[in-house]
Amino acid sequence: MEAAFLFGLIRIKIVLLQTDKFKFMIIQKTREEIELMRESALLVSKTLGMIAAEIKPGITTLHLDKLAEEFIRDHDAVPGFLGLYGCPSSILTSVNDQVVHGLPTNTIIEEGDIVSVDCGVLKNEYYGDHAYTFEIGDVAPETKKLLQVTKESLYVGIREFKMGNRVEDVGNAIQKYTEAHGYGVVRELVGHGLGKKMHEDPEMPNYGKRGRGKLFVEGMVVAIEPMINLGTKNIKQLKDGWTIVTADRKPSAHFEHDVALVNGKPELLSTFSYIYKALGIESNEENEFRSQPLVLS
Repeated sequence: MEAAFLFGLIRIKIVLLQTDKFKFMIIQKTREEIELMRESALLVSKTLGMIAAEIKPGITTLHLDKLAEEFIRDHDAVPGFLGLYGCPSSILTSVNDQVVHGLPTNTIIEEGDIVSVDCGVLKNEYYGDHAYTFEIGDVAPETKKLLQVTKESLYVGIREFKMGNRVEDVGNAIQKYTEAHGYGVVRELVGHGLGKKMHEDPEMPNYGKRGRGKLFVEGMVVAIEPMINLGTKNIKQLKDGWTIVTADRKPSAHFEHDVALVNGKPELLSTFSYIYKALGIESNEENEFRSQPLVLS
């Protein structure tokens, strides 16, 4: 779930950050706290893996929301989005030209759609929050490439999350990588710090200039989440007060990971491995961001 949406178009992020007592303070976590956050992040990962096995043509996003809530509660946690800033659902499901914050409905998912599923949990007093954009059957080649490049840009950004770097080093890397393919980088929505609150300092934009922004510090945890459009970077909000769509109504992709700064390097707390297991995909893309191999449970 993104940390800020400018111009007053939605009610759920920036105002709360501005009034939060931690506005100007990055909250460093101990190793013990980071391990608790890993549990929260991995429960989100498992939830997305469950959804990966269920999402297909003919299913509604509202059905997926019900499954997600049951799964999270069955694992001794609370849906992190439900009720947060008035959010009416446990997951946010954004289809095709919807960028983020799509509310689950009875609309049926169709062959060729793409569906971004953003999920959060609260477990052991800490939040986990990450997202994946799913391909439903045969997707148009240009849309498939958008998803590939957006996911690649996530790891390009994560590589810049290290000691000695600053916030906009991450955003600059994501921006350069995706704009080189002719895509639009959303400006109004950004990633965020994560901890006992869903949104902590700092905001993590997907654009910027190298050397600018807050300096990264050991023990910080952030959600890095490129939101990249096939066409224009411009967006608008629908009348439901939540759903954000591309201004030109072309497809948009969204991928998100939770990452801690440990020993000066990025350490993934979340994983797409449960999704890949459900979909029969083999990947080693996350290996460089783990101090020890991930064991799926």
